[in-house]
Amino acid sequence: MSQIKILWVDDEIDLLKPHILFLEKKNYHITTANNGQDALDLFDEENFDIVFLDENMPGISGLETLSEMKEKKSTIPIIMITKSEEELIMEEAIGSKIADYLIKPVNPNQILLSLKKNLDHSRLVSEKTSLDYQKEFRKIAMDMMQTNSYEDWTELYKRLIFWEMELEHIDDQNLVEILESQKQEANIQFGKFVEKNYEYWFNNEDDAPLFSHNLFRKKVVPELRDDKNVLFIVIDNLRYDQWKAFESIVNNHYKVDKEESYYSILPTATQYARNAIFSGLTPLEMEKQLPQYWKNDTDEGGKNLYEAEFLNEQLKRLRLNIKHEYYKITNLRDGKKFVENFKSLKENKLITLVYNFVDMISHAKTEMEVIKELASNDKAYRSLTQSWFKNSPLIEIIQQAQLAGYKLIITTDHGTINCKTPSKVIGDKNTSLNLRYKTGKSLTYEDKDVYAIKDPKKVGLPSINMSSSYIFAKNDTFLAYINNFNYYVSYFKNTYQHGGISLEEMIIPFIVLNPK
Repeated sequence: MSQIKILWVDDEIDLLKPHILFLEKKNYHITTANNGQDALDLFDEENFDIVFLDENMPGISGLETLSEMKEKKSTIPIIMITKSEEELIMEEAIGSKIADYLIKPVNPNQILLSLKKNLDHSRLVSEKTSLDYQKEFRKIAMDMMQTNSYEDWTELYKRLIFWEMELEHIDDQNLVEILESQKQEANIQFGKFVEKNYEYWFNNEDDAPLFSHNLFRKKVVPELRDDKNVLFIVIDNLRYDQWKAFESIVNNHYKVDKEESYYSILPTATQYARNAIFSGLTPLEMEKQLPQYWKNDTDEGGKNLYEAEFLNEQLKRLRLNIKHEYYKITNLRDGKKFVENFKSLKENKLITLVYNFVDMISHAKTEMEVIKELASNDKAYRSLTQSWFKNSPLIEIIQQAQLAGYKLIITTDHGTINCKTPSKVIGDKNTSLNLRYKTGKSLTYEDKDVYAIKDPKKVGLPSINMSSSYIFAKNDTFLAYINNFNYYVSYFKNTYQHGGISLEEMIIPFIVLNPK
């Protein structure tokens, strides 16, 4: 490793000789200057790794020197040293993006700590993260064997996501691959768990996780009982890890009051899960009670055209006589229009907003080579979601809601999983087309790859005909027709799909936030 070069600027530099000798013994190379102008000349001539800069100097002040240095070479970390603890000076220095802030008198160990924090930070964090995950790996593996409740699975999934996001920042690809295999194993066990319990849950609500059709009644309605108006945002296809990726952006405007999870119903598909949220009914109940709004897989036309009507019916059923409006945003133009009109909605107790962008990314990955490149894995998919959110009208909507004093609820209808393993399936012409689930009669499939439901009514699902069944793909499997199998495999492998059983699709976020 090459020697670290430090520029130290202080009008009393001679008094710092002991500090300089201390650092030189640690193999740091120190160049000194006793005024701002000399420092700027040296800064231009040489490539320093870091700068120590006194705030209070005659002539060009420390803050002025800092400003010019940042203009010249913005990436070099600058540590401000000052005698003053005035808040204004601190704010100005921090606003100028200093790397650290030290108060005189400083001791050599403080200096050394600041150097390590700013120059060795990535390496130290990487080493600590690697060591911590290696310890946690064994614990997760043991806990996975003992996980036997839906609460335990939720916690285990969140731990896996935590470590997945922590390991994003390290160079050890082996550890990343170990975690990926651990996630795969978790999904295999989770698939078995759901298969064993899903029918029981539907007939024993008190002993079941919170499902899509109970979400509004049990979680949203209680938030409508205080004096704040509520902005209820359903971001289609938002996974828990994607929420964590842009949580910090939301936290600039809102503070989290409750961070919870719930389970998407099967199929984990928009037509079933999102309609269930807004209607407060299972798909079977929707078909029976509100047939004018429900469409089965094989029916012509859009399957989510009546969400507003479903919501109206649920509010009537719950006897909630409140002023409310529903909106769905599927493009940039509609998003901008909503931002412009937001102030006119302030009389509404509840504003419900469906935002469709994340789902569009996952579908575009199947069809567009450029998106396949941009969202090649979960890390890239999170990054793409974060970038979209940061620059979308949605963050402007959230800002407007904060200014208006709205309580904010962010949730989703289901998640998605990167599908890598094909599984052969045969069905007739009326079989549904989704790659993570199929419904129809006379289905032939690989038993080990799916959870099959012979009697859909037992889990709140309608039947297209008397002998219809459902199959749900588990783990990272996608269902490909045996006819033209190779084409299906090459086209759909490594694409994001939903409708089946996985931690990513089923365990999804429900967040309540209050304005800052």
